[in-house]
Amino acid sequence: MPDLSHGDDAAAVNALRSAVMRLSRRLRHQRVDESLSPTEMSVLGTLARCGQATPGELARKEHVQPPSMTRIVALLEGKGLVRLEPHPDDRRQKVVTQTEQAEAMLAESRRRRNVFLATLAEELDEDEWAKLRAAAPVLEKLAHI
Repeated sequence: MPDLSHGDDAAAVNALRSAVMRLSRRLRHQRVDESLSPTEMSVLGTLARCGQATPGELARKEHVQPPSMTRIVALLEGKGLVRLEPHPDDRRQKVVTQTEQAEAMLAESRRRRNVFLATLAEELDEDEWAKLRAAAPVLEKLAHI
């Protein structure tokens, strides 16, 4: 576990935070649809990974309040990116499912971002690229803790 009172650990955590934030900002600029907010894109990504979900489940996964998720889902539905269907077990609830239009948009967004990252990676030497490949699962784990 990092010891933030230790100079090397504190510096590494600070450098990681700074690099992840800058890279994330640059990746956001590679979006396909600039009219979608980062939160809307995140909801679509969650649906792509997890399949259909109720607005309440999406709110928990996205760490937002249920009324906010209701508004986000309504915006996405208005843009034709999700559809609401009756819940199979509880008719009081709805299930949110992404549309084919959302799937295509997400696929193109992933493609653009992957090309962007691959272009950046071309500037790395073989040792740096090997270290980055090895770090990818660790960064993925951090993203989901």
